[in-house]
Amino acid sequence: MSENEIIETNETSENSQEAVTGRNLSDNIYRSHNYVGFKETIAYLLNDFSNTFNINSFRERYIWDVVKIDFGISAIVNLFTGAWDIINDVLIASIVDNTRTRLGKFRPYLIGMQIPMTILGMFYWTIPLFFPDTAGTYIPKLIVYFAFSVIQETAGTFTSVAKSGYMSTITPNPNERIRLITLAELLTGYMGEDMPRYIFGVVYDMIIAEKLKWKLSKTFMAFGVVTATVSSLFTLYFFLVSKERVPQSIDRPSVKEGLRAIVTNYPVLLMCLSDFLGGFAISSNDDNYFIDVHGSYSLITLANIPSSLNGSISYAFVSPMRKRFSSKALWVGADMYGDILNVSYFLFGWIGGNYLKKIPMVVALGVREWFHKWAFGVNKVINADLWNEAMDYCEWKNGYRMEATTGVAKNLVLKIQALVMGSVRNIVLKKIGYVQGLKIGTQDTSTKFWLFALSSIIPFATGSLGIVPKLLWPINRKKRTQMYDELAERRNKMVNDYIENFAEANSDKMADA
Repeated sequence: MSENEIIETNETSENSQEAVTGRNLSDNIYRSHNYVGFKETIAYLLNDFSNTFNINSFRERYIWDVVKIDFGISAIVNLFTGAWDIINDVLIASIVDNTRTRLGKFRPYLIGMQIPMTILGMFYWTIPLFFPDTAGTYIPKLIVYFAFSVIQETAGTFTSVAKSGYMSTITPNPNERIRLITLAELLTGYMGEDMPRYIFGVVYDMIIAEKLKWKLSKTFMAFGVVTATVSSLFTLYFFLVSKERVPQSIDRPSVKEGLRAIVTNYPVLLMCLSDFLGGFAISSNDDNYFIDVHGSYSLITLANIPSSLNGSISYAFVSPMRKRFSSKALWVGADMYGDILNVSYFLFGWIGGNYLKKIPMVVALGVREWFHKWAFGVNKVINADLWNEAMDYCEWKNGYRMEATTGVAKNLVLKIQALVMGSVRNIVLKKIGYVQGLKIGTQDTSTKFWLFALSSIIPFATGSLGIVPKLLWPINRKKRTQMYDELAERRNKMVNDYIENFAEANSDKMADA
């Protein structure tokens, strides 16, 4: 954290007298002051908007149908890039966690890497221009794809590691974090963040149905480049106008301390274990099922229309649900609720071969999403807040924050697992008889059933153990209040000590002069 930021935080604390007087510290940290102003709030909304203003949900179709990378070779590329990802994660996280600049700890990487990442994102969608109509085993194309994957992964690690830590430092007020998350998730839907996906889905369906004479590769390129540019500009604007406000310890923690923080950060261990057990889920999403079985992505959009307002309305439940239930209860309940809906959806499709019938499955998907979206707001807010809470827990227990290293450690085992499971998934697709390059809707009937199962029951059956660690979440209401009371006191003391030392050092320099 820079000197200017620390001084600003100190002035803010002095203005809200609760932080420096005898009043209850939890009153200050929870309710007395919002640190993020109007301009920065707008930037926060634009950043959240940018996260889904893309056509990334079509990446698989892009690789399968346009770039045409063979499943087996893709699995090998994933193994190499995944291994490199694991190797560089710890090194990059250590660099980020030991950064102390006037811009802050995370912002140098977030601002500096944004333009290179934008260029890489644009190049991704132009690969077919360089290798038009080539086979899935064409060596020059595979070399470029492999090199691109390695470079993108390395640059992406810097930004993803920095961003995951940065979002927990823009305000020390946990209630303000909840307000920002809720506001962003609620409003960005109305701003049209998913519009590229919906529009592209309609265009994609018209192209594969030969009702629109556009070339699929050029359509991917146009949508991909435009959305990548717009979303990157919004994200860069947020990084430029926002600030880090949670003070970092002056001393730079070592890698050893970072690893120790992970061991002692019980909430992160539980989150990691939950993700690990859930990570054994083998799946193929609804997109592939509806495209390859029913020949249309737009059917998903159609099925979601009746529940389009439910997700927004659901944010009204966040505050009363958080008051009524603990974070653990909401976390576990959301998991069980989603599993019940997915199993019911599968049973409907399985009985009488409904999975092959277009209208019944559109209705079934619509019903599933109708109920699922009532929990959408709570899921979004709670999942984001639990990670921020775990970062504050680390500071409370150890006296320093290790957002980058902790985040990497959380993801390290998961990346090894994802590396293996990604290859397993490609093997499973081959085993069920999926043939790349076939005309949409012409896969074998048995293959169609397994595509349906991979979008419903199989992920539940193979990843259901992920709920077990959630039952052990240790931060209850009493402990949470105690944690933030003590953190408020420590942070104010850290800032005041820094100001005193800074003033003393400057006075000594003036005396010497």
